[in-house]
Amino acid sequence: MDNPSYSVQSNAKINLCLRITGRLENGYHSLSSLFQEIDLHDTLTFTIAERFLLSCNDDTIPCDSRNLCSIAYQKMKFLAPDSNDWQIQLHKQIPVGAGLGGGSSNAATVLKFLNTHWNIRMSELELIRIASQIGADVAFYLRGGTQLAEGIGDILTPLNLPEDFTLLLICPQVHISTPWAYQQFNLTNRKTGYKFRDLFESGRIHWELFENQFESVVFPSYPEIGAIKSRLQQTGALYAGLSGSGSTVFGTFKNRRDAENARQSFINDTSFISLPIIQ
Repeated sequence: MDNPSYSVQSNAKINLCLRITGRLENGYHSLSSLFQEIDLHDTLTFTIAERFLLSCNDDTIPCDSRNLCSIAYQKMKFLAPDSNDWQIQLHKQIPVGAGLGGGSSNAATVLKFLNTHWNIRMSELELIRIASQIGADVAFYLRGGTQLAEGIGDILTPLNLPEDFTLLLICPQVHISTPWAYQQFNLTNRKTGYKFRDLFESGRIHWELFENQFESVVFPSYPEIGAIKSRLQQTGALYAGLSGSGSTVFGTFKNRRDAENARQSFINDTSFISLPIIQ
């Protein structure tokens, strides 16, 4: 009889806005950001196996101990050493190195799946402790949805979006190093954290208050990325901005029709239309 298998979606996220608020004693920067889970996703298929094996449809992605899925797996295996092993097949659709958090999402998916199927029964708080050892964004995906992120992105507060919108993601074939972006940022330009009551006041989203401070260092070095934001604004986006340190640029639109119309201006670019995940 064939071994049972389970396919699980692993969603991307964007930073709807981002401010850099300072630098900590350990050298990390603090931020204030709005993390939004979206329905663009990878798929992880788990199949019972004699030993752990990770494979991927993208042969540029390492499937050894460097992969965040492998790291998450081994941390859970330490807690359940006598449990059966799983083979994980990772089907990537989220662009790699584009500021969409695909690797972190994959790791969180492994944590949640094994917590259930190995009957470890860790609480969300206990899973967050493990997630924070793997990567800064992994903890976000344990709950997903819309969350205010502070600290280094590890202090998370769930929020409710007051209105619907559709996203058009434009993903140029450029990889931007997040450490480089932080190094280039002049801390004299840091700002206080977002007051999300202001952003969501009166039951609507005040897009005019949104910004991403990484644009001040990314656009001068990668003008082609800044040009994408300008084109999105010209197509009528409610807001256009960089996700994280990039390279993905997104536009928000009232509905899918408007996003599809705008997409016609980017026929030579990798693009996705996506919806926010509402919890």
